[in-house]
Amino acid sequence: MLLSIRRISERFRASDLRLTRRVQRLSDGGPTLVYLSAVSRLGDGIAWYVLMLALLLFGGDSGQRATLHMAILGLLSLVVYKGLKQISRRPRPLAVEQALARRVAPLDEFSFPSGHTLHAVGFTLVLTDYFPEFGLLLWPFCASIAVSRVALGLHYPSDVLAAIGLGWALSEATGKLVL
Repeated sequence: MLLSIRRISERFRASDLRLTRRVQRLSDGGPTLVYLSAVSRLGDGIAWYVLMLALLLFGGDSGQRATLHMAILGLLSLVVYKGLKQISRRPRPLAVEQALARRVAPLDEFSFPSGHTLHAVGFTLVLTDYFPEFGLLLWPFCASIAVSRVALGLHYPSDVLAAIGLGWALSEATGKLVL
């Protein structure tokens, strides 16, 4: 039984690495790589902090509630993803295979889950709940952040998929706290 679980795990890791390589090959073009690098850096938090400040100042009551919701979600997400990184201790793709290293340095050592994606999904869900019209801008930005994390060799696709689920679950959970 243990041997079959180990084989499944090895196959999964190999498949995840192959998919990471494919995503990188698809994003090898100069302008694409520049765009994904920029989006990844914006996903470090600056875009979300600026948006929260703008909502706080100009968004009225809905903007204040959305900012409070985002702040609670952000703190909870930070605790969850940092804890999961310490438990999983999964090395980043660029640490496993040097050829996957790109222009953007990782913010921490471990890969699982993608904190950038978790926050992007959670914040986008919160904001489009309060301001549906933001979706036209935020969903492409959110998707770009998720793709950038794999294309830059910072995460495996499974890290990003797990973060999407976590971001959704945490946005739902924190929504009940803010209402």
